[in-house]
Amino acid sequence: MGRRPCCDKLGVKKGPWSAEEDRKLVDFILSNGQCCWHSVPELAGLLRCGKSCRLRWTNYLRPDLKRGLLSEAEERLVVDLHARLGNRSDILNSMRMHFGMAVIG
Repeated sequence: MGRRPCCDKLGVKKGPWSAEEDRKLVDFILSNGQCCWHSVPELAGLLRCGKSCRLRWTNYLRPDLKRGLLSEAEERLVVDLHARLGNRSDILNSMRMHFGMAVIG
């Protein structure tokens, strides 16, 4: 017995997100806040699964998501934390998500 699927796969769009889908998701989240991700696609008028909406918002659309290169102060912070904490992947991954980085170092 495996996990229950996150959504009914019939009628769910896969692949790249369009600008219109991004706009719908951003408008919905900004006006209603984050709620149960399972219900977001239907409420926002999207043909996506809730997991896809959550990942799109978390990794690409959040207004507080920093893009681009690190400042010198941020880079020093990363190097200092790495020196003190070592290569603990759980901490480094949360830093990558926070700063929107692909690679540290």
